[in-house]
Amino acid sequence: MGCKINEMILDDYEEVVGLWAQTEGIGLDDADSREVMTAYLARNPGLSFVARVEGRIVGAVLCGHEGRRGYLHHLAVARSHRGQSIGQALVEACLRKLGSLGIQKCNIFVLDDNELGEAFWLKNGWRELTGLKVFQRATPTEQGHTGS
Repeated sequence: MGCKINEMILDDYEEVVGLWAQTEGIGLDDADSREVMTAYLARNPGLSFVARVEGRIVGAVLCGHEGRRGYLHHLAVARSHRGQSIGQALVEACLRKLGSLGIQKCNIFVLDDNELGEAFWLKNGWRELTGLKVFQRATPTEQGHTGS
């Protein structure tokens, strides 16, 4: 495969956001700004990863935890590199790191209309939780407006 999995660092931001923007099933908003990403990576050191082929980022995933459960966000692999187990390698890197921290379970969020993403997760041993609804509310920010 010739792919190297490395810890995501802030210097990867522009290339990673470009990948996410081109990936169907990923929704970007204010929570994906450089400022927010800086804080996220600092709060969750060594948990998010990128995949590089010939120095170019072809895959990325955000990973974090709240002390009890892990969470993966924005798993993406460039269309040109799909089917090469890059997504699986990124996920396994996250799960190994979470496990080393004593986190026993990991959750993901998949948009309802992301059939490709749902198929990937089911194929890789994840199961859909039923009887659960996700609710969200924006919090006031320093600028006095709410984010999405």
